[in-house]
Amino acid sequence: MENTNNVPVHVSIIMDGNGRWAKEKDLDRAAGHIEGVESVRACTEAAVECGVRYLSLYAFSEENWGRPQEEVNALMELMFKSMMEELSNFLSNGIRFMVLGHRERLSDKLNAMIDDCMEKTRMNDRLTLIVFLSYSGKWDILQAAKKFAAEVLSHPEDSEKLMNMDVDGFDRYLVTDGIPDPDLIIRTSGEQRISNYLLWQGAYSELLFSDILWPDFRKQEFRSALQAYSKRDRRYGKVK
Repeated sequence: MENTNNVPVHVSIIMDGNGRWAKEKDLDRAAGHIEGVESVRACTEAAVECGVRYLSLYAFSEENWGRPQEEVNALMELMFKSMMEELSNFLSNGIRFMVLGHRERLSDKLNAMIDDCMEKTRMNDRLTLIVFLSYSGKWDILQAAKKFAAEVLSHPEDSEKLMNMDVDGFDRYLVTDGIPDPDLIIRTSGEQRISNYLLWQGAYSELLFSDILWPDFRKQEFRSALQAYSKRDRRYGKVK
């Protein structure tokens, strides 16, 4: 990278293209998802090597529940298997693991595995790896608004203070409470949209769209994205 002082704190990736990758190779969609796990591993390693502190991955959206049940089941089983296999790597490499999203829609078996991985890695501080599972930006803002409304109703004595809350104060109701907003959001596969992802948190994120399908997005591609980010001039609506 040209500017080692401009490494993003938080990189987030919309992992797209598994199905198209599999179709190009005349394989079933599950093969694309399995190969995509290798890209997760490669980008996680690259993030650690480059000094990124937070890496988040959009793995499964609320809208993805509308996919064929067979594919949904396969994705959830792959998530379970991946956590089971990667836990030792998380522990040995200082990686904190988190899953954020509408977890009530997940199975008890998967939630138990998530809780176990999160608990066992919670003290790790080299990299925080966040998987957004059963997540959507609109859902996140709605559930945050519901939390806010419930707090106003349950603490009427504080209602004036709550109603005067600033933007930063509202952050604590989002599922990403305590996590810095992404500096860079990458989307693979050539699609140029954010697909209901981190609508609040990504308000001033730098966006990078790559034509590479997710299963082919490995360390070199990750490093190239960081190099492109290092050349950006972030002004947040101000004049420098």
